[in-house]
Amino acid sequence: MLPPSRRDFVSLTLSESGSYTNSKQWRRQSCWRKWKQLSRLQRSLILFTLMLLLVCGIATSPTLIGHWRGEIRGPPVLQNRLPTKTNVSGLLGVENQGLDLKNENKGSEGGKPIIRFDQMFPVFLFLSAESRLEAVREAFRHAWKGYKNFAWGHDELKPISNSYGEWFGLGLTLIDALDTMWILGLNEEFAEAREWVARELSFNKNVDVNLFESTIRILGGLLSTYHLTGDSMFLEKAKDIGSRLMPAFNTASKIPYSDVNIGKGTAHPPQWTSDSTVAEVTSIQLEFRELSRLTGDPKYKLAVMEVMKQVHKLDGKQDGLVPMFINTHNGLFTHQGIYTLGARADSYYEYLLKQWIQGGKTENVLLDDYLLAVEGVKKNLLKKSTPSDLTFVGELSHGHFSPKMDHLVCFLPGTLALGAHYGLPADHMELAKQLMETCYQMYAQMETGLSPEIAHFNMHEGSTQDVDVKIADRHNLLRPETVESLFYMYRFTEDKKYQQWGWEILQNFNKYTRVPTGGYTSINNVRDPANPNPRDKMESFFLGETLKYFYLLFSNDPNLISLDKYIFNTEAHPLPIWPQAE
Repeated sequence: MLPPSRRDFVSLTLSESGSYTNSKQWRRQSCWRKWKQLSRLQRSLILFTLMLLLVCGIATSPTLIGHWRGEIRGPPVLQNRLPTKTNVSGLLGVENQGLDLKNENKGSEGGKPIIRFDQMFPVFLFLSAESRLEAVREAFRHAWKGYKNFAWGHDELKPISNSYGEWFGLGLTLIDALDTMWILGLNEEFAEAREWVARELSFNKNVDVNLFESTIRILGGLLSTYHLTGDSMFLEKAKDIGSRLMPAFNTASKIPYSDVNIGKGTAHPPQWTSDSTVAEVTSIQLEFRELSRLTGDPKYKLAVMEVMKQVHKLDGKQDGLVPMFINTHNGLFTHQGIYTLGARADSYYEYLLKQWIQGGKTENVLLDDYLLAVEGVKKNLLKKSTPSDLTFVGELSHGHFSPKMDHLVCFLPGTLALGAHYGLPADHMELAKQLMETCYQMYAQMETGLSPEIAHFNMHEGSTQDVDVKIADRHNLLRPETVESLFYMYRFTEDKKYQQWGWEILQNFNKYTRVPTGGYTSINNVRDPANPNPRDKMESFFLGETLKYFYLLFSNDPNLISLDKYIFNTEAHPLPIWPQAE
């Protein structure tokens, strides 16, 4: 949807000259009389047509448009039409481009990236919603091309070396991407992926899998695809993997082990510890609860809800904030005194709210724990940066505050907005807006326009830059959390700036992480546009989450995966919200 049109005027000045003949003067006067004889509507239509021709002339001039866009390569698509695969490449500025594997700084000027938000903003205004959606489809097709050609049936694509990596040996990227393809309307790609799942996917393997990762990516992906398609084959596969994960809960404490051998039916903690992370054991509930609802077997729900009951009553919390680790032998928190909304704790808070929503807003213990935790964040972890007063979420370690914020924390604006949508306090939405600005700035203040994995915020007087990034934290893994929150914020506010921010981020993914032979790669250095230093790995969540949230963000259809009917698991797989009677 385009913004409201402005009333523009064209001023034409005709200079008088003694060389004009009487004939020319007569024709000018005659034309003027005819112009005056036209109705106001006719004159307005003529002026509008002239203005439209002027705009189209500028839009089709490579020289003018190149200057206007600040030397961004690739012809922009300004027409309000569906782009083809070819002209989408031009739109994205990636035709014959992508990641420069020779480390030549083709996309920078004076050490700073050329494509910036203020340059892309005018182009965004002229793009139809369908053009933006097609841009995401094109990005998915390009990623899928690399996976299909070099990693088909394997877990992850290595796009630089044109090879693959294995984690579980279960086609992780393919399963993670199933519902994304369905939502994007990529029917051909979905059909061939479905064929592989039906014929090739087997869980009868002597392999250790991580309980959390296999639950959110594989079980969640299969359940979601079943609900979207109605294809019972996906439900049967979900039942199979779900039952094979259950040995993880065979512990004295009922806190599950982190690893399960799905072929042998055994489970164990990692070799180096008897602990599981709190996020992992409390972020599998949506999936197992739904599996019980679909199968009529309560064992799955009972197992995961026992975990929530125990975590609810444990000592060691601070104002609703939980430590990062929990022991599988005695069921107690370990490494107490450290509180973060980043890695190892993040999705605990997300799933408190989402379980309450999934269950029809009847499980008030979950809601109470969530509301208490939000107040704990405000009291203990919320600070302002210098010089721009960006609101950020830091960490607490034994009473000492650290201005460290993981990119993972950028799930929080979306979660807060979701809670406000379901009737929670209005100040949750105000905090969501502030944190959304901060998460965007974690991208905008980097030379590549891509966020680092971890940022440290300056709080000292005289600081000239809000965000500081340590050398070890400068990598970008194609993570989805900021785009996820942008999607929620746009759905609930309809403020187009969130779409514009997402559009900028998509351009920078294409500029610095897209690999010409197919796929996208994680990079090591978001502060060096000349050499972002590719990592040669495309995480499954880039297809399962990041591109899906881009698509939903750019869609203006609130019924496309309605947030009143579906709840997203932490891997962006939508599961139905239960009727309150259930």
